[in-house]
Amino acid sequence: MISVRNLSKYYGARQVLSATSHDFPPGQITSVIGPNGAGKSTLLMLMARLLEPSQGQVLLGQDDATLMPINQYAQNVATLRQSPGLNMRLTVAELVAFGRFPYSRGSLTQDDHRMIDEALNFLSLAPLRHAYLDEISGGQRQLAFLAMTIAQQTSVLLLDEPLNNLDMKHAVHIMQSLRRLCDEQGRTVILVIHDVNFAANYSDHILALKAGEVQFSGSTHDTIDESLLRDLYELDFEIMNNKRGCVCDYFTPRLGASQ
Repeated sequence: MISVRNLSKYYGARQVLSATSHDFPPGQITSVIGPNGAGKSTLLMLMARLLEPSQGQVLLGQDDATLMPINQYAQNVATLRQSPGLNMRLTVAELVAFGRFPYSRGSLTQDDHRMIDEALNFLSLAPLRHAYLDEISGGQRQLAFLAMTIAQQTSVLLLDEPLNNLDMKHAVHIMQSLRRLCDEQGRTVILVIHDVNFAANYSDHILALKAGEVQFSGSTHDTIDESLLRDLYELDFEIMNNKRGCVCDYFTPRLGASQ
């Protein structure tokens, strides 16, 4: 299990995350939600060890993550950043191979090639394995970066806004794939997400941040609540349930609702 204890981050006198403590349920999808500037991406980057905390700890099991060799941590926790950038011209398969670096250090073994193939097949990317990243769509490119993260074969995946700029079909594909990672492989997925409807319909657990502090947390069933979401986003919400899940309607405020 991955958890945080009293985790804070300051930039000078400005506090962007305040004494946050949370246990992320293993083998489940946790969606980190909240308005812009809430500290969501900061929390994820601290957990990924891509930022140094001002105070507090990230724990992997009972171990302080900051004391673990980075290569050992990378064999347990994989991270997909919000805007992954690569200046090299790579094929999809070459990109996915980077996910094996914590194990092979660049010299791919037969086992590495098998993990790469499994990640490509898992996301239905095998037909594009020899395509160059600059020759495929943005949605396909995002899937390729996710395949790289999956190929790292970690128990925990940290994903910072993986649905950014995706059309509906690719966004659904990614969320269905993350659901399968948990259900079929027991992986723990923690993602920052702005679309509360995807969070409501695919997540097991919700962590809501506002102004750098935990506003609420708990099971999706308990937290996808009109009152809680209204206070979090300062918008009027109506939650409509149906046989396929629920729709959180904030697009059309009810007549007379406060703005």
